[in-house]
Amino acid sequence: MTGDIEQSSRVRFPGISPRAYEHPADRGALAVLRAVPAVAPILKAVAGAFSERGERLLQVASSVRVGPKQYPLIDRIRNEVAATFDLDEVPELYVERNAQVYGFTYGIDKPFIVISTGAVDLLDNESLRFLIGHEMGHVMSGHALYNTLLRRLIDLTTSFAWVPAGAIAMRAVIAALREWQRKTELSCDRAGLLACQDPQAALRTHLAMAGDLGGQVDIASFLAQAKEYEEVEDIRDSLLKLLHTEHRSHPLVVVRAAELQRWAASEEYRDILTGTYPRREDDRPTTNLTDDVKSAARSYKESMSNSADPLIKTINDIGESVMGAAGRMWSKVAPNGPAE
Repeated sequence: MTGDIEQSSRVRFPGISPRAYEHPADRGALAVLRAVPAVAPILKAVAGAFSERGERLLQVASSVRVGPKQYPLIDRIRNEVAATFDLDEVPELYVERNAQVYGFTYGIDKPFIVISTGAVDLLDNESLRFLIGHEMGHVMSGHALYNTLLRRLIDLTTSFAWVPAGAIAMRAVIAALREWQRKTELSCDRAGLLACQDPQAALRTHLAMAGDLGGQVDIASFLAQAKEYEEVEDIRDSLLKLLHTEHRSHPLVVVRAAELQRWAASEEYRDILTGTYPRREDDRPTTNLTDDVKSAARSYKESMSNSADPLIKTINDIGESVMGAAGRMWSKVAPNGPAE
């Protein structure tokens, strides 16, 4: 960990709802799940084998719990991030020995955060603020519950492997949850940016995750990699991209960096900084459901329409052709529109 904590006029967000930063596809999927009253108890039952207490005890026994006397600067960042998000309860934070740069959030009833010594070594304080803010985003959004379900389903795939139909169905469910899981990372990158309010600090974190050892990577060249990846011209590369991401829990780091920098330049981000954002007191899943699902669909449509990927363009063109043909056919069959 390098440098002193910067003194700045970071904005706080009283009563901020996680819907303020959640990616539309993430929010839409969670809105559907949250709208069904029985979902949470059922998922907790499915996750019954998950021992949150055991995992916490493991961290107590093998990692350093951050506090006033252990990593005091990181403890200060932890408390400041919680204050930024107006959290009544500050999640516990542990530092575990690992050279890789990462963080993760574990637990359902009382989630806790773990970051690696690799992150502490390589990241400056504002980049650590981004990383901790990212993980607090997972806490606020309740992602741990659904991620636990995903882990249970993956464990069950071996039980269904001998039944072809069951295996295919299970793989489809897991693939859909994986897609949602990757979108949660984009959501929480946004939470991390709201915590540090410094797009360059967020970018430095992504650089470290990709392989920068500290100031040895040119930012413009790094972002050019994202453009190169997004604008492949050979459909074979498009298929490889699908294979590369199918089983990943996180988006590829270069893609994450470019996605967050686009959001940092958006009007949505600026509005949140000026105090225009959803409040927790207004969160009513059944009320927000339709808007959240529509927003998710619109996000996917826009990303497909703007994509330079040849496979995505082909799928999109085929879809538009089919919809156009269906519309023309409907006009001939029912020229005055559908009956009321």
